[in-house]
Amino acid sequence: MDDIKIGEILEPGSEDNQRSREERVRARFWKTASKAAKAIPFLDEVIAGYFCALDPATPTRVRGVLLASLAYFVLPLDFIPDFLLGLGFTDDMAVLMAALTAIRTNITPAHRAAAKKALEDLDRDSSPQGGL
Repeated sequence: MDDIKIGEILEPGSEDNQRSREERVRARFWKTASKAAKAIPFLDEVIAGYFCALDPATPTRVRGVLLASLAYFVLPLDFIPDFLLGLGFTDDMAVLMAALTAIRTNITPAHRAAAKKALEDLDRDSSPQGGL
């Protein structure tokens, strides 16, 4: 994946676009996170980013970037389909890392605490729905 493609993916988009992405992310995030748990070494940051994206106090542009990257993450078919063992989440990791690097200062201790609890729940094989 080149930087141009990642930049296109991370475009925050219009309000309607963001709403659509948020619905998609809310509906599919935990199922995808469960599948990716062993493939993404920084899943704790991805989950913190999820809580940051859903936090109404997060600036709109930051929410847009996060929702764009998370929407890409939850899509089952992307540049490298997620079901390909060993390779499936590599493109997702590139997109997520770019987004998290760009907005890292907006992830609060509350987002990280919610992520920690959600990861513990995920490890217990439940469907975490924790919040702030």
